[in-house]
Amino acid sequence: MQAKKRYFILLSAAACLVLLFSLGGLQFRAARARARRQQPRSRHGPQPAGNERPWPRFPDALRPFLAAEPPDADGYDAQLSPRQKRDANASVYKGKRCRMESCFDVALCQRTGFRVYVYPQQKGEKIAESYQNILAAIEGSRFYTSDPSQACLFVLSLDTLDRDQLSPQYVHNLRAKVQGLHLWNNGRNHLIFNLYSGTWPDYTEDVGFDIGQAMLAKASISTETFRPRFDVSIPLFSKDHPRTGGEKGSLRFNTIPPLRKYMLVFKGKRYLTGIGSDTRNALYHVHNGEDVVLLTTCKHGKDWQKHKDSRCDRDNSEYEKSFMSVHVK
Repeated sequence: MQAKKRYFILLSAAACLVLLFSLGGLQFRAARARARRQQPRSRHGPQPAGNERPWPRFPDALRPFLAAEPPDADGYDAQLSPRQKRDANASVYKGKRCRMESCFDVALCQRTGFRVYVYPQQKGEKIAESYQNILAAIEGSRFYTSDPSQACLFVLSLDTLDRDQLSPQYVHNLRAKVQGLHLWNNGRNHLIFNLYSGTWPDYTEDVGFDIGQAMLAKASISTETFRPRFDVSIPLFSKDHPRTGGEKGSLRFNTIPPLRKYMLVFKGKRYLTGIGSDTRNALYHVHNGEDVVLLTTCKHGKDWQKHKDSRCDRDNSEYEKSFMSVHVK
């Protein structure tokens, strides 16, 4: 009796397996038939698909969740995260191919000469002292004009220097404010200054608005977004940096060796992780402690000791030496 039960169970299991394989084969053949019907056709019939199976078609309901791709994929950094790609796509990457011959109207300069117009400061808008110094230097130069019809280059009065959302100098709603300028013209013949963008440690190139065809004068600009013969790479200076420096007549042509003791000086924080760390981590190769003095400290951020490397103690010690506070202002 027990043997009959075992035989019955085995026969039932075998029948179930045969049924499952039959159904699976039918579904597989049906899927292949649907794929052939959906295969794109040319004038000469269906195009061969090779050994690759067609990708499934995404329902329209899922399309809003797809990551936005940059409009120009040539040379795009594949290592950027989807969030960074979306941020960059909203700002500088839209005009990635801009050059002087394509995004700058040289005819304005040929007609009126090189004249720079600074937008009037809008009521209630805050401007940091560093940006005020930049605008004051332009307005005090011989290239400044108060007449926009005579201008060849336009500079915003909106403070764009610090685009770190955690900074008290961050200007909100900058996108709408820039687009509302009647002379904006998609940024053509405009120059935008920027020192900081994004938030530590994941600094990005996003300045918070579409710069269009405007030129970008930026500190720590990456090679991926720098547009040769169009953008300007500027040093990162502190708010205490003087607008002018040196006595009159101290700068002379063909003065070799230079009159000053130091040829190159830098004192700042060394980012142990994130964007910008590669550059500052390599400064010690150039530092000689004599006419080239490049001092960095690892004390940046609350958890800097977690990323501490073998040079941090020495760098921190040299950074805190008193002679630099006397000679470097």
